[in-house]
Amino acid sequence: MPLNPKAKLVENILDLKSLEQKPTRDGYGTGLVAAADENPAVVALCADLVESTRTEAFAKKYPERFVEMGVAEQNMASVAAGMALMDKIPYISSYAMFSPGRNWEQIRTTIAYNEANVKICGAHAGVSVGPDGATHQAIEDMAIMRPIANMFVFSPCDAREAHKITYAVSKIDGPCYIRYAREKTPVFTTEETPFEIGKAQVFWTEPSRTKPDAAIIACGSLTHNAILAAAELEKEGIHVRVINNPSVKPLDEETIHTCAKDTGALVTVEEHQIAGGMGSAIAEFLAKNYPVPMEFIGVQNRFGQSGSPRELIEHYGMGVVHIKEAVQRVITRK
Repeated sequence: MPLNPKAKLVENILDLKSLEQKPTRDGYGTGLVAAADENPAVVALCADLVESTRTEAFAKKYPERFVEMGVAEQNMASVAAGMALMDKIPYISSYAMFSPGRNWEQIRTTIAYNEANVKICGAHAGVSVGPDGATHQAIEDMAIMRPIANMFVFSPCDAREAHKITYAVSKIDGPCYIRYAREKTPVFTTEETPFEIGKAQVFWTEPSRTKPDAAIIACGSLTHNAILAAAELEKEGIHVRVINNPSVKPLDEETIHTCAKDTGALVTVEEHQIAGGMGSAIAEFLAKNYPVPMEFIGVQNRFGQSGSPRELIEHYGMGVVHIKEAVQRVITRK
């Protein structure tokens, strides 16, 4: 099994029945408390969704550092900017559809324009929100945050990586956006799995002395689907490299450039609209530096709808079989 040993992933990564399952929002809850334990400047604000966003543990442990803003996402962003300019490190949380969806102008002008050190945490992102339907399925959030100057953008692959990112952004000065999911998904990284802001990691690699046929660059919980697809393709004689890319902005340009040169064909995978997301960011970089054939897995210019998370991932063409087909298509265009 060509898992990259340097990634230090769980051994049972291909066994869905035995893998631990947690929503990435759980990683926000634990990472926030860890950041607060270390730094008394960390404060949290929430827009009436303490339990859903997993801010609850912080609010109980540090009530004097928590502010319940009510259903007032625009006010929450502005208050957080003021707190940041007074040397606090505010984390603000709501559903991604409402923050950054509803308060984008305040995030842009009050937070980012002033380079205020605010961490924006959007829960329930992607179509896997499920039965809540299109109105609550944020599939445009990275696209609206990525163009904002001074903004970092992250999409963790599992709950453990979400914890690491939530903690890590407390160490950097500047506005950050992290998207989290509602549904439980496989936890396949470990405490030893490397994470560094602005870096991607090779999770699955081609066998030694074998030239890779293509690379899959994924972010968010669909990274696990990418690994499952790579494992099935390996059995069919197609050698694929899988890159976990949680740092959507800034991109790890060196790793992406190397991947394009080594493989000559890329597939990007994200639970987000194709337009403006991670795949767009990679295409922009490669168009200037090393153009190669690309395929894009994600939501194709459609709104979400109600359904079970698994049904919706398949319906919108983001399942394992769809990733495999995209790899097979892109190889024919080399």
